Amino acid sequence: MDYKALAQQTAQEILGYYQETSGWKVVKISKKVTVSSKASKKFHGNLYRVEGIFPESTCKLSDFLYKPENRVTWDKSLKVYNMVDKIDSDTFICHTITQSFAMGSISPRDFIDLVYFKRFQGNMNVISSRSVDFPAYPPSSNYIRGYNHACGYVCSPLQENPAHSKLVMFVQTDMRGKLSPSITEATMPSNLISFILNAKDGIKTYKAASGHGRHHGGHSSFLKKK
Repeated sequence: MDYKALAQQTAQEILGYYQETSGWKVVKISKKVTVSSKASKKFHGNLYRVEGIFPESTCKLSDFLYKPENRVTWDKSLKVYNMVDKIDSDTFICHTITQSFAMGSISPRDFIDLVYFKRFQGNMNVISSRSVDFPAYPPSSNYIRGYNHACGYVCSPLQENPAHSKLVMFVQTDMRGKLSPSITEATMPSNLISFILNAKDGIKTYKAASGHGRHHGGHSSFLKKK
């Protein structure tokens, strides 16, 4: 499989969602995070759009969200997040295992996702991901293997304050198994808001730990360290 071509195609899909202005219905607003949804064209479920503002530069925010080694330290929805194959400096495959959701009514799932970082004009960064077949990690009997259709983040400078960033996240996750779609739809908006709030806390903690002065290299310096 040409993972790189697939990754580039997924990034374009995310950009397409970002540019779609019609059809979105706001389903939840909390703590300055807005969740909208529309029917997914990929499966019998929803495509979610989540918007929030971060008091961080676009470069720092994208770098933080992309780094696999940070993820389980702040994302409370995950038990495991491991890079299992590095394709090149901005593309990798990861294996994730989620926590159970909705008071245990949604059991943990595992996913194999292709993650890709791409810069676009106007200092806009897209981090895309989608599930792929990866023979080294076949589904196991321990977890139901979920499937992420094109998901990702679009990070861009906030127009009125370019030192801050607007983050728009897109999620269309097929949990699979014998789960009723209504359970997923009832719990997803709150989970997505929690994700953004956890990311805000996570980047604060990360900055405090790494020191304000030393973390200035951005995306490219991180990638040179294998």
